[in-house]
Amino acid sequence: MAASAASFPSPPLPQFRAVQKDSVQGLFILLIISSLFFFLYSFSSTKHSIHPPKANLPLQQPWSHVMHNNPFISRESFNPRVDKDGDDNNHELPLPMKRGRDDDYTFHQRSLFMEDYAEMNKSMKIYMYPHNKNDPFANVLQPTDSEPEGNYASEGYFKKALFKSHFLTNDPSEVHLFYLPFSIASLRQDERVGIGGIQSYVKNYVQDISRSYPFWNRTGGADHFYVACHSVGRNAMDKTLQVKLNAIQVVCSSSYFLRGYVSHKDASIPQIWPRRYRPPIHPPSNRDNLAFYAGAMNSRVREYLVKTWVNDSEISVHPKRLNTSYSESLLRSKFCIHANGFEVNTARIGDALYYGCVPVILADQYDLPYADILNWESFSVVLLVSDIPIMKEVLREKVRSGEYLKLHRNVMRVQNHFQWHSLPVDYDAFYMVMYELWLRRSHVKLNI
Repeated sequence: MAASAASFPSPPLPQFRAVQKDSVQGLFILLIISSLFFFLYSFSSTKHSIHPPKANLPLQQPWSHVMHNNPFISRESFNPRVDKDGDDNNHELPLPMKRGRDDDYTFHQRSLFMEDYAEMNKSMKIYMYPHNKNDPFANVLQPTDSEPEGNYASEGYFKKALFKSHFLTNDPSEVHLFYLPFSIASLRQDERVGIGGIQSYVKNYVQDISRSYPFWNRTGGADHFYVACHSVGRNAMDKTLQVKLNAIQVVCSSSYFLRGYVSHKDASIPQIWPRRYRPPIHPPSNRDNLAFYAGAMNSRVREYLVKTWVNDSEISVHPKRLNTSYSESLLRSKFCIHANGFEVNTARIGDALYYGCVPVILADQYDLPYADILNWESFSVVLLVSDIPIMKEVLREKVRSGEYLKLHRNVMRVQNHFQWHSLPVDYDAFYMVMYELWLRRSHVKLNI
């Protein structure tokens, strides 16, 4: 019996049964209230998800807000014409797009660039060897009064902009770099020098400044630089090895195969045809041609390109200069092909970007302009020469996948980095070249 009694507990007392009954009722009421609260909360959440609250926006948004949120419109395009005297409201050109996080993929790292750029703009100092207008070679050493013209205008624009800039100083003790102001393009055109005399001129010039000033000899020219866009600049230093090996060469001909060009010591700059008007707007929906190329047959790469695609209906290639409008061909094409000729660099990349056409670059071992700053894969297609047979398939896939639209949007973002102005504008070609020089400044400051 003891074992049986242990197996079955005794019934609860009457007082305990009353408490238990009240607890059950309370729990039931609490369950009903919780269910009602949950139902009301769910209904409220559903209502808000179906009818989201309206944002408090002004009745009329400024154009700057509209342009900032339109991936195919650049701010400068709302004033497409520019006065010919160069006083063209260039200060209104857009800065790199401001975001809450570092998501502008046209830069390798936008936030780092912006911070370092600000420091460069505030601190960088350049000393230019002085030459007056009475110098026998003032045409080579001084900026021209007229606007730079032609295929090698980048040289002239840089010098004019530097002369007017806050970067120049007369105090060599505070400088980061020394500027050798001779112009290769002007030397080539000067009858006293010509192509055959450029090497001797540069040699004599360096000898003169090394005897007259102490700055060159301190570093063997390692804190000096010059700017050259003409192709003959690659041979201009052959009689002055210190310039070739030590000085910073800011050049348009920037191939690893060209003798004298040293990547990371030297800098690649874009070859830009001067234009007085703002870039035109032509959205992707109006570009019915897949790809376009036209140019002289002066390299095996161009011959291979034309031979492969000359009869194609989607890739328009021309073995000679066009009789029709070059600009219209760029405007109606999604992709514009850059194939190196005598030189790896031509104005075609700048042309493509100006007209909103995504560049396709066919040039092996080519140091692209601003490669330290800009992520070229975000706004161009870089292919090996051996990829020419599959180029159409590659470009078609970029259109099908929607990647072309991203590339085009980023082309519009970087346009201002590939433009020269009579009065430089933040982030334009002049300031981008200055930033490339800032990256290459010496980390060792020598006391004079």
